[in-house]
Amino acid sequence: MTNPDQYSGKKLIVIGGGLAGSEAAWQAASRGIEVTLYEMRPVKLTPAHETGHLAELVCSNSLGSLNPISGPGLLKEELRRLGSLIIEKAEAAAVPAGGALAVDRDQFSKAISDAIKNHPNITVLHEEVKEIPSSEQTAVVSSGPLTSEALTASLKAAANEEHLYFYDAISPIVEADSINMDVVFRASRYGKGGDDYLNCPMDEAQYDRFYDALMAGERVKAKSFEKINYFEGCLPIEVLAERGKKTPLFGPMKPVGLVDPRTGKQPFAVVQLRAENAYGTAYSLVGFQTKLTWPEQRRVFKLIPGLEDVSFLRLGSLHRNTFLNSPRLLSETLQLRTQPGLFLAGQIVGVEGYVESSAMGGLAGLNAARILSGEDAVVPPETTAHGALIQYITKSDPSFFQPINTNFGLFPPVETLQKGRRKMKKADRYQKIVNRALEDLSKWMIQYRILEDISR
Repeated sequence: MTNPDQYSGKKLIVIGGGLAGSEAAWQAASRGIEVTLYEMRPVKLTPAHETGHLAELVCSNSLGSLNPISGPGLLKEELRRLGSLIIEKAEAAAVPAGGALAVDRDQFSKAISDAIKNHPNITVLHEEVKEIPSSEQTAVVSSGPLTSEALTASLKAAANEEHLYFYDAISPIVEADSINMDVVFRASRYGKGGDDYLNCPMDEAQYDRFYDALMAGERVKAKSFEKINYFEGCLPIEVLAERGKKTPLFGPMKPVGLVDPRTGKQPFAVVQLRAENAYGTAYSLVGFQTKLTWPEQRRVFKLIPGLEDVSFLRLGSLHRNTFLNSPRLLSETLQLRTQPGLFLAGQIVGVEGYVESSAMGGLAGLNAARILSGEDAVVPPETTAHGALIQYITKSDPSFFQPINTNFGLFPPVETLQKGRRKMKKADRYQKIVNRALEDLSKWMIQYRILEDISR
């Protein structure tokens, strides 16, 4: 690591060049802070990454729902208002995905890399950091769910706390030209978003054959010292199927809202394929995270109608995701309680999802910049998506802490009774939560001059 003596005054170290680290560096640098961003790739790759680009997406290429009255949609709108680099570049690299924001992953990561490396206040160093910075330095650790063993050990020592970990699985990607278009049909569920998805229909006999093969498929075995704790929102398809033969029919293979135009009927089961790039040359199997061995993936997934002769551009894989017991360790400003000059951000703090990680990176970068500028760190209102996530990761029961996505269950309740004491419809209640969040965010931004100190 570069000589620590160089860090003084308005200088910040950011460790990790994923979504959170890129956002943290951008937010701090845009406020006049000199940032040194460390990213160990491509000098040292993780089990899931393939390039040295910043903000490389290793799982799905979808950043979640664009529905303005959903938790993910609200979080995106808040990020737009806060000047998020990640959202700006994601929208510029968007590919058709129904009601979701999905990106051409190469275009997206290259745009982030170019923006970061061309910022006059940011220096990018491609080298591994094995120890967290000293207490005399101000730093953001956003090393992500695949934090190296050395840095994890250093962070554990600083926090005086054991880390938690779980396993995440990656969906396969297939070549578009190898999909049998005579079998699949284009449609989005309930007609939302046009015909952005390719749908592989199954009758009951085809589903039975696929299910039996899935259950019998050979899986990658965990090492003897590893305990597997899956995140419920990203279960491998075979683990989900173990819960019952019909379980996938209520998850990623649910046919509800989809009608095959050639038969006029709803299939028994459906596998959806989502575009991976702007050219429509690659598609991922939606919800088909897996820990099957690669030979078994080729055998089992080719039983899906339309994929009989498919070419795989990427097969699924399994990797360890590390996260901290944040309720024990972090303040609401994302500072480590035992070392206030150290900020934590991204999935390592216990949020799940690209946009959530970016949001935590943005807050960490903002607060680090404020501290370095002699101002107090700030906490967004709990009525906002940012604030709701902060409250969850810092105020939850540490004995049962698990990663979370943005959802309206995290928000303070709103009045749900209308005139005549009738209960408000769910859509109206969600809209009320959104309206309150954006109003409170605007007030907070004005109160603390959040955008006044940005000079790009």
